[in-house]
Amino acid sequence: MKVMQLIDSLDSGGAERMAVTIANGLVPCIDSSYLCATRKEGLLHKTLDPKVGYLFLQRKKTLDLTAFKKLNRFVKKEKITVIHAHGTSYFLAAWLKIRQPKLIIIWHEHYGNRIYSKLHDFKTLYFCSHLFSKIITVNKELQSWCEKNLKAKEVHYLRNFISMDEFLDAKKDSETNTIVCLANLRVPKNHHNLLEAFTRIRQQYPDWKLILIGKDYEDVYSKALHTYIAEHDLESSVVFTGEIPSVATYLASAKIGVLASDVEGLPMALLEYGAAKLAVISTDVGYTKEVMSTFGKTVPTKNPEALAEALKGYILNTEKREKDAKAFHEHVKNKYTTGVVIKELIELYK
Repeated sequence: MKVMQLIDSLDSGGAERMAVTIANGLVPCIDSSYLCATRKEGLLHKTLDPKVGYLFLQRKKTLDLTAFKKLNRFVKKEKITVIHAHGTSYFLAAWLKIRQPKLIIIWHEHYGNRIYSKLHDFKTLYFCSHLFSKIITVNKELQSWCEKNLKAKEVHYLRNFISMDEFLDAKKDSETNTIVCLANLRVPKNHHNLLEAFTRIRQQYPDWKLILIGKDYEDVYSKALHTYIAEHDLESSVVFTGEIPSVATYLASAKIGVLASDVEGLPMALLEYGAAKLAVISTDVGYTKEVMSTFGKTVPTKNPEALAEALKGYILNTEKREKDAKAFHEHVKNKYTTGVVIKELIELYK
């Protein structure tokens, strides 16, 4: 079996991290594992296993015949049997299926907000779905939506998963009173909600800091966050790291991991918090509550008061924070790691 992950970029988003994790995890399990970045490279390229066959297409537009031909030649030359397309790369995968009908096409849907889509939002996806062998979704709501609206014969829910390896060597600094949020600076992640909550607790707990890890697109959303921080005198307490290839070191120095999102699928960030032995707080969106089980705190969306209270609870109760962090770590290790889930994925390929 030879499998290629197909992804638009290698920026540090959740779908991109999942594609790299799968490509790396398949290396010892199948004949050959590949990854193709179609539009742009990114920091995650550094985390790709050297044994993964890699192709960068430099696709510049939707109908880029040069990129299409390059991909088609590569797949034929390497005798790849399965194309695992993530997110919007499904269009290229469908085109490959037309050119090479024996290919198995798997489409992986990561976008939690898809369930609110109308027909006119996904006409191209609907057409391409006739060519998918199977669809994988990151939560059961998306599974139901795909079964109802798309034409693939099979739709499966498969848990997102991570490799624990990079977290094993990271040393935890118990002296650092840090809250961390791992999310690119995009509107659905609602960092403003988190900043409002942090503002509410900062005066009571001035020794606590907030680290925001994620790509800064330097747009209106980003500028609004920086303006809020300046207006509320948070410059000494809030740190933006920007996009980084490996988050283990930053997470290891923190105590609480938080997501304040309005929309999620099954967030990779929560799994990474668990791997790093953090106490976790998240808004109740997507599959966050199912992932966290009873080992963390969920709060309503767009409710900074509730988020602030959850943060206070973990700040004040060290014993509860450490107990939940340890339990969530074991939960992630037993259910959401490469060794556990990769076997299920290979069965889906078969």
